Amino acid sequence: MRHSPFTALYDACVLYPAPLRDFLMWLGLSGRFRARWSPQIHDEWKRNLLANREDLTREQLDRTSDLMDRAIPDALVLDYEALAVELRLPDPDDRHVLAAAIRCGASVIVTFNRKDFPDDALAPFGIEARHPDEFIDNLFDLDAAAVVAAARQQRAQLKHPPMESTATSTCCNARACCKPSRAWANTVPSCRSRLAAARRDSMIDPRREPAWISSSGKKWAALDGLGAAAVRHG
Repeated sequence: MRHSPFTALYDACVLYPAPLRDFLMWLGLSGRFRARWSPQIHDEWKRNLLANREDLTREQLDRTSDLMDRAIPDALVLDYEALAVELRLPDPDDRHVLAAAIRCGASVIVTFNRKDFPDDALAPFGIEARHPDEFIDNLFDLDAAAVVAAARQQRAQLKHPPMESTATSTCCNARACCKPSRAWANTVPSCRSRLAAARRDSMIDPRREPAWISSSGKKWAALDGLGAAAVRHG
């Protein structure tokens, strides 16, 4: 695996939807950048998901975040809290995100909420806020093969419904399939309905390990029936 010193911190909002979270995990394992998050970021996406999904439990989501930490062992940023005190952002509750980014030397905060991280607040620390579409698009320009491989790995694990191999090979042959929103949504057939569902919905199958666990270089026990997080429709 290639390793890059470029570091990107994932905000809670990009970890909330399971399909995007899964794709960002595959990208984080590509070696093209170092993916990072913090305990508070974990707590935020899980708390909001539980508030909107009565069918999920804290235990299920804690298991997911634990698997993420195990898949990329250095991803969890710690000892950043003191940095947040002096930071200034439109919403003080977002200071922990910037503090974690500073602590881990991140160049980018990947977030849907760019307005909450204005350039003038981030520039002194050499950090930019990027929408996930822009982030993935930039990765595509850097290494198209790595992004396409991540999309293929994610799609190969989609079981609800299963994807036909012909559709898989066709989708991944075109650059257009890995540009902006298409990067993580339109790489899958019927992606427009999935995109709408993904932004509001996230379903974790507690019986299965995400497949990126087996790709992290670690030998985890009980990898019975590998599979990605499923998206609930309807």
